[in-house]
Amino acid sequence: MGRPNVDTLTQEERSRRMSGIRYRGNRSTEWRFRAALVSAGIRGWKMHVRSVPGIPDFFFPTLNLAVFVDGCFWHGCRRCARRTPRKNRAYWAPKLRANVQRARRLRRQLRRDGCGVLRIWEHELRSGPPLRTLLPRLSMSPCSCPSLPPRVVG
Repeated sequence: MGRPNVDTLTQEERSRRMSGIRYRGNRSTEWRFRAALVSAGIRGWKMHVRSVPGIPDFFFPTLNLAVFVDGCFWHGCRRCARRTPRKNRAYWAPKLRANVQRARRLRRQLRRDGCGVLRIWEHELRSGPPLRTLLPRLSMSPCSCPSLPPRVVG
């Protein structure tokens, strides 16, 4: 016996709302990270640089470092293990798998091109002050420079 459908929207209304969700400017993820960078005085980054494959959420040109802030649902976070929606599984399962495969392919391409890649999960930004745990990861990222200085000017 399955659970009753609690969605109060029709399939057309749900589709219209979902199509309005954009991949950029999500306040709960990349904007939180952006605010943390600004408040820490870290400079030298740009958002959504189209000339870099995959259009990373943040790019540090002097460090040649691409930073992607990934939503746990959209990118298949193993820690959060969000379930595939039951409705329209034939659509969702391949879509979410393709997101993970695209991320892997982009990471390999960027690294081949000599660019460091750092992926930050949505849950990492929700748990406590983001930069306390993420700045060490920025400094240990494999990129063309030995480490991220305390303040990147630029």
